[in-house]
Parts: sequence; C-alpha cells; structure tokens
Amino acid sequence: MTRILVTGGEGQVGQALQRCDGPHGFEFLFPTRDHFDLSHAEQMMSYVNEHTIDGVINLAAYTAVDKAEDEPDEAFRINRDAVSHLAELTANRDIPLLHVSTDYVFSGELDRAYREDDATGPVSVYGASKEAGEHAVRLHNPNHAIIRTSWVVSPFRNNFIKTMLRLASERDQLNIVSDQFGAPTSAKDLADVLLLIMQRLLDDDNAARGTFHFSNDGVASWADIAELVMQHSGSLGGPHAQIHRIATSNYPTRAIRPKNSRLDTTKFATHFGYRPRPWQTAVRDIVGDLLQGDRP
Repeated sequence: MTRILVTGGEGQVGQALQRCDGPHGFEFLFPTRDHFDLSHAEQMMSYVNEHTIDGVINLAAYTAVDKAEDEPDEAFRINRDAVSHLAELTANRDIPLLHVSTDYVFSGELDRAYREDDATGPVSVYGASKEAGEHAVRLHNPNHAIIRTSWVVSPFRNNFIKTMLRLASERDQLNIVSDQFGAPTSAKDLADVLLLIMQRLLDDDNAARGTFHFSNDGVASWADIAELVMQHSGSLGGPHAQIHRIATSNYPTRAIRPKNSRLDTTKFATHFGYRPRPWQTAVRDIVGDLLQGDRP
C-alpha cells in the first residue's frame, strides 16, 4: 500500500481529493491540524515516522488574500516557513513533495498567458508569501512538483460560484468585475491532476519535476463566469440575476489582484499528456452539483 499524506484536506481541493477514486494501491491520510501542524517540525516528523509516508500533497495555505495585507507575518509563517519545514522533512526521507501554488506569484501585467519560466512579481502579501513558499520547496527538496493554479471553484467551501448563486438568491442584479482575466479551475480536475503527477513521481525516477501550470482551458473574466453561472442556474430552475460589468477600479479591495491571471498549460500537457477541459464545462458541472443538493 502506498500512503499519501495530504495537508489542508478541508479545503476545496482537499474535499475533492477525498471524493476521488485514487490510483489502485493508494491510501490517503488527511490529518487535521491537531495531528499534523506544519508549524511544528517535531510533530510532523513524528507523524511521518509513525505512518510510513510515501508521498506528500501540500494543500495547506493561508489564502485570505485581503486579510494577509494586515497579517503579513501570519501569511509568511504558513505559506513560507511551514512549507520550508515540510520540504526539509520530505527531502530528508526522499519523499516526493507535490505543492500547490497560485497565479498571484505574477504581477498580472503581461499581455499573454504566463509560462512557468516567466519572471514572478507578486503585487500582494499573499502572492509574495506563496512565491516564498515555492522558493522553499525548490531549495530544500529537489524531488518535487509545484503546480500553479488559478481561481479554484467547486461545490465545496467558499468560492466564486457559490457566492454568485447565494447573491442571486438575494438580489436581482449583481456588479461583477470584467477587466481581470484568467480561467477558473475545477477543484475536481485539479485533484485528478495531482493524483496523476504523484503517481508519476512515485513510479518513474525520470518523470518531469519542477514547476507546472494547470487551470481549465480558455480565458474568462469574472463577469464572464458569473454570466454563465446565471445562465445555467436559470436553465435548471435555480437562482439567477442580471450581471452588470464593472471595472476593477469600481470594486476596490485591500489587496491588489493581478489583471492577467492566465496560465499557459502547454508544459503540463506535454509532460503528462493531460489536456484540461474547457472552463465552461467545469463551471456548468459545478452549478449542477450545487443545485442538486447541499454541499459543505
């Protein structure tokens, strides 16, 4: 039995992983923070020794983008320092580490989709802390893969699609930003990808390692996504509202968002033979799941 430790299992991607049919012979461990706290190196070491871990998927992160502006120490403690401890621990035991990062490591000023070797330049504390976490992984554990993703959505926890449906049940009209561009990423699709990569890392010493980008295919603004959510929800008898497109300047936030969050997934597709499905298909599936029943 191959044991895979998953940190941050209560988040969107963690919830999706818990519902995945993993590769044959995989056993997944989803310890709570009480049992595996990334800020306590000795506790992590004891847990790994006790359970004989073969691979680690790190989903744990400080993700409160706006709050991070006022809590930079906490953001860096979780997104950099804790990741550094985990990278050292896994390296010392020759355990492959799969680490999830974000489009926020980029400035968003590029006029095309970002490739893995493009210069980073985060414009928020959250982005800077995640960039520092990437550096810690590269520094301490060469047996790693870093997956940058964007705009994660799912039937679980809090995310843009769930917010849109909730607001549509309360209002007839919604103002949504239309000048930030990227692609949503289905947590289910990302979970499938993480399992694919982990199996390669475990089975093939020559498998590609390093940094990769993954999101669903295509380009959208937040308003584009909201319009599709409303259209599909309405067709299924769910809540829907009229979307008014607004500029980012009309919706100020504590942290600056990248204007361009597009990620080029060519490298990932080339190495792993997995083509992401269109974002529209992923969004429709999630809306359908949410309207069929309550989700956490």
